[in-house]
Amino acid sequence: MFIISKLLIIIQSLILIVTILIGVAYFTLVERKLLSSIQRRKGPDVVGYLGILQPLADGLKLFTKETIIPSNSDKTLFLFAPLITFTLSLML
Repeated sequence: MFIISKLLIIIQSLILIVTILIGVAYFTLVERKLLSSIQRRKGPDVVGYLGILQPLADGLKLFTKETIIPSNSDKTLFLFAPLITFTLSLML
């Protein structure tokens, strides 16, 4: 019973995090569309109908980028710094 309750908490946490990330992605889309209308230029409406798929395309592009690690840096710290920052921001 204890394992099921822990698993349920993990699943609920993942659902919450994914929902927040999707919300932020579409808020960014609305912001980009608003700024493009203020600047009188075309907004992000290339992918899908009215740009609805643009945040997903941006996320896919982000995950397929090659990670470049500077040769004189601490590789462990360089790779885990974004994770630490993201975790701390979620905890706040």
